[in-house]
Amino acid sequence: MKPKCTTAVVRKITRDVNEDVRDHVRALANTEAFEQSHRERKKVEMRFAHMKRILRLDRLRLRGLNGVRDEVLLTATAQNLRRLAKLICRPPPQLAVAC
Repeated sequence: MKPKCTTAVVRKITRDVNEDVRDHVRALANTEAFEQSHRERKKVEMRFAHMKRILRLDRLRLRGLNGVRDEVLLTATAQNLRRLAKLICRPPPQLAVAC
């Protein structure tokens, strides 16, 4: 890469120790499997963002591992009930009328 960047004799081009791994990851980023994984991760991350922002789970109120587990479980249950209510109360799809 040095001939592309400079003609100087003394100038160095540094490359990070982990740059080979980064190149590999950049190559994987354009695959269909990565896109599928990205879509699935986005769904989960949006659920956590909703829990933190809307349902106020940014700070846990209960102490201990059991308290945290209970609080997250209650929040996830409320979130799932909300999604279920939206699915049930959805108006029926409009049928297309053939002319």
